[in-house]
Amino acid sequence: MLFFVRAPRARNSHASGRQEPVKELFGELADGTKVHRWSLENGGTRLKVLSYGGIVQSLELPDRRGRYAGISLGFDTLGAYETSSPYFGALIGRYGNRIAKGRFALDGEEHRLPVNDGGHNLHGGPEGFDRRVWDVEEFTSGSDVGLVLRRTSPDGEMGYPGTLTAKVTYTLTGQGDWRIDYEATTDRATVVNLTSHVYWNLAGEGAGSVHDHELMVAASRYTPVDAGLVPTGELADVTGTPFDFRTPKAVGADLRRAEPQLLHAKGIDHNLVLDKGPTGEPEHIATLREPVSGRTLRIATTEPGVQLYTGNFLDGTLVGPSGGAYRQGDAVCLETQHFPDSPNRPEFPSTVLRPGETYRSATVHSFTL
Repeated sequence: MLFFVRAPRARNSHASGRQEPVKELFGELADGTKVHRWSLENGGTRLKVLSYGGIVQSLELPDRRGRYAGISLGFDTLGAYETSSPYFGALIGRYGNRIAKGRFALDGEEHRLPVNDGGHNLHGGPEGFDRRVWDVEEFTSGSDVGLVLRRTSPDGEMGYPGTLTAKVTYTLTGQGDWRIDYEATTDRATVVNLTSHVYWNLAGEGAGSVHDHELMVAASRYTPVDAGLVPTGELADVTGTPFDFRTPKAVGADLRRAEPQLLHAKGIDHNLVLDKGPTGEPEHIATLREPVSGRTLRIATTEPGVQLYTGNFLDGTLVGPSGGAYRQGDAVCLETQHFPDSPNRPEFPSTVLRPGETYRSATVHSFTL
């Protein structure tokens, strides 16, 4: 069980006044369910969120010359999210990342999950939290503005045991930071691993490759994977590998190396083991910088891991709001998390949640120039 307190607020150089949330109808799903969009602005950061999947449709920031651009990949129509999205901007649950062969045992009982990724369960299954409509409330508090998203996942949904009551809070602070607070309770022992799947391109969505972005991650180890991208159980040293971002380097610096781990994933799609481990409050773990625009993203989290994904499976068939096609390497994801396949790896930090406990996790995204 994780506990946290709010992290200190970093000063944002593009800070400006708060605006009240604006709600509008975004569209209807194929079954006729209405989906709404909320637009928030605070501290110079603009955020657009959908009730469908808790999706961050857009996060906009100015560059060093004051020109705004959306820096997260997404679509401008609901239909594209419903039929084509590789988790763009979505809330992920009940379990972020992979569970091997779609099965795990808990308290002597085996649970079988639908498989949707090469024989494995990925991101909660084919109808995970990313494909559900959430109840959303807007709020203002002091200099902050935000949204509270709620949904109840019934016992057995996507094979997961227990009725899970989830609450996710998106806060846009007066400094322009975007904070996510996750909470969940259950009436039966289950596993939980919630995260957010934003695809970042700090030059602007549709602007091309992120291989020149400079990345630092405070992780001395990573979890190697097999050909199915499931961890082998090893916690390997990053020294001398493409996964060593302890000193800032270009995202694409080592992606052309003929390493078996890179070949498995067509790039990097690996969990980095954060040196800090699980913490009670968010601690800084990663910095991503785009040198031309000057935009910089700093991430702090309570989680023990982060999935670094270099957009390997983008193939040019998806087109964003800017009209640009999304190709391999056009974004990078930094998904704060517990480790993949932890329900089958007792040596990994536990993801088990029991009745009477509260799952809590927090991640803060700070933006500077």
